[in-house]
Amino acid sequence: MAHSTTIRTPIRTTTALLGLAGVLTLGACSAEPAGETPATGAGGASEGGASEGGASGPDGGTQSLGPGATAGAETTDAPAGFTASLQDVEGELGSAEIREAGEALEFRVQASGMEPGFYGLHVHETGECNPDSADPDDPEEIGAFLSAGSHIGADESEHPDHAGDLPVLLVQESGEASLTFETDRLTAEDFQDEDGAALMLHSDPDNYANIPGRYAPDGPDADTTGTGDAGFRLACGVIEPAA
Repeated sequence: MAHSTTIRTPIRTTTALLGLAGVLTLGACSAEPAGETPATGAGGASEGGASEGGASGPDGGTQSLGPGATAGAETTDAPAGFTASLQDVEGELGSAEIREAGEALEFRVQASGMEPGFYGLHVHETGECNPDSADPDDPEEIGAFLSAGSHIGADESEHPDHAGDLPVLLVQESGEASLTFETDRLTAEDFQDEDGAALMLHSDPDNYANIPGRYAPDGPDADTTGTGDAGFRLACGVIEPAA
């Protein structure tokens, strides 16, 4: 028994010392020097906190797309260079401000009093929003806002690669919509040529010609590659220099 006791005693002593050393080590690691705070990421958020992108506005209903659409990012405060008043056949539905943002243009679109859902949004090649007009390419076709012509860039590529193809507008259950995005496909010169340009809101979502082959083995038809099946022209606004 004496021999057995002699062996256990050093083991217990060693274990106790190791335990004490571990406690001291953990204490040293967890202590922070006075005046220092935990590391923070962009925008002052602690690492491991909210990730970048997809942040909603104060009312939880703002779409924000483009290089500036990250948590804590701010849109440009430059004055609007152009504006547009979106009018349907009965009156005003919304408005837009367009300003330069580096090498791109920033659009801020607002709308109200609409049915919830997605609506196609494009820039058309002619700044004329006649609610009862002929299509410049087919004078026999008469309809709302046909006077605005085709999308800017329609002669150069198929939808959705036109310069005038934009993100869809999402209207909430309240009937309100707010969309901010940037595009480098357009320039201010596109709005300042001889016949100007118009912002067009369509009645249906834009599918951007994304039609899987299992639905259309022969590929998208001309309506899809022309306008993304976005429906009729619901509201139009001439893009004009800001006052």
